[in-house]
Amino acid sequence: MPHTPPPPQGPDPAAPGPVRVLLADDQLLVRGGIAMLLNSEDDIDVVAEVADGAAAVATARELKPDVVVMDVRMPHIDGVEATRRITADHFSTDPDGPIKVLILTTYHLDEAVYAALRAGASGFMLKDAAPAELVRAVHTLARGDAWLNPVVTPNRLREFAARPEGRLPAPQRLAELTDRERQVFVLIAHGFTNPEIADHLTIGDATVKTHVSRLLMKLGARDRAQLVAVAYQSGLVAPGSVPPARETPTG
Repeated sequence: MPHTPPPPQGPDPAAPGPVRVLLADDQLLVRGGIAMLLNSEDDIDVVAEVADGAAAVATARELKPDVVVMDVRMPHIDGVEATRRITADHFSTDPDGPIKVLILTTYHLDEAVYAALRAGASGFMLKDAAPAELVRAVHTLARGDAWLNPVVTPNRLREFAARPEGRLPAPQRLAELTDRERQVFVLIAHGFTNPEIADHLTIGDATVKTHVSRLLMKLGARDRAQLVAVAYQSGLVAPGSVPPARETPTG
């Protein structure tokens, strides 16, 4: 008796579908480039593109995407307020799978990012990030995890989201700094640039950037100016003091 092949199998109804993404950015070229990038992935589907926060809220309410990739600064309603509305408890019909928002920003952890995190965003990404990083971020948020710059931990994300506006970081956070971070902190307070810090401590430029990012993270400061203020307010650096002597290279 001849063998009869089994009928072709249809798609597995239990298999997860592609990640459905809504893009919100008022710059057409940026939005189009992101859409092209994400749509080139087999498991990501850009379901809509909008140019302002009000349209993002309305479209998210209608289409219920998995992830909204949201610019911060847009007309009518900015990305912060749009995020607040999209992540509100009453917005999603699926409490086990609420819509996730990934904030796109030009500046690392500025006040707009803090506000967006407080509003319910699940993470943020710099606009100059590598394309592959954006793809990973979308997948990460779709799984229910947070996406941050590598030096920012999920616990720190929650602290950022809860940090009140308008307050300088608490001086007691200085206890969390390593010896090298403290050295970099002092030199920042004395007005050193990153290349000058690298030369003074005989370390690489990339290492300095990492230390500065960690200082911003640990102290919850939005920029170098706040770091300088904390250094003087906490007594780490006294007015009129001179910077420490340059380290002598070993070897």
